[in-house]
Amino acid sequence: MSRNIWLRLLLVLGLLVASAASAWAEDVAVKVRQKEGVGSYLVDGKGLTLYYFTKDSPGKSVCTGECLGKWPPLLSEGVTVGEGLEAKDFGTLAKDDGKQVTYRGYPLYYFFKDANAGDTNGQGVAGVWFVIDPANFPPKK
Repeated sequence: MSRNIWLRLLLVLGLLVASAASAWAEDVAVKVRQKEGVGSYLVDGKGLTLYYFTKDSPGKSVCTGECLGKWPPLLSEGVTVGEGLEAKDFGTLAKDDGKQVTYRGYPLYYFFKDANAGDTNGQGVAGVWFVIDPANFPPKK
């Protein structure tokens, strides 16, 4: 093959690899939503509500085993933030199954009974699971 064809093949291959790498390392989008009776709360890019567990502490998740079946962690390499949020408030916590996203150090979770965007069925469960109001987080104890 001519040198020109090889260069084109390498260029195409490079573009494919770059595209695949960016798809693997995609960040999750986090936004703020409002709901009557709940107020402001965090959601992912699909509108699914994010929760925190009051038994967790900054940088540490104590939700394990059966707990994770009902409260799956938000796993991602990182976060892109919507209006009203600051990227510096988000981080990740290394777990066996990936990196769990944190907000102001607290691990973020979904609730297994939230099937649709805007569902907040996990709010107040057992008095230890709550949506996150970014203006008042972490809450004063």
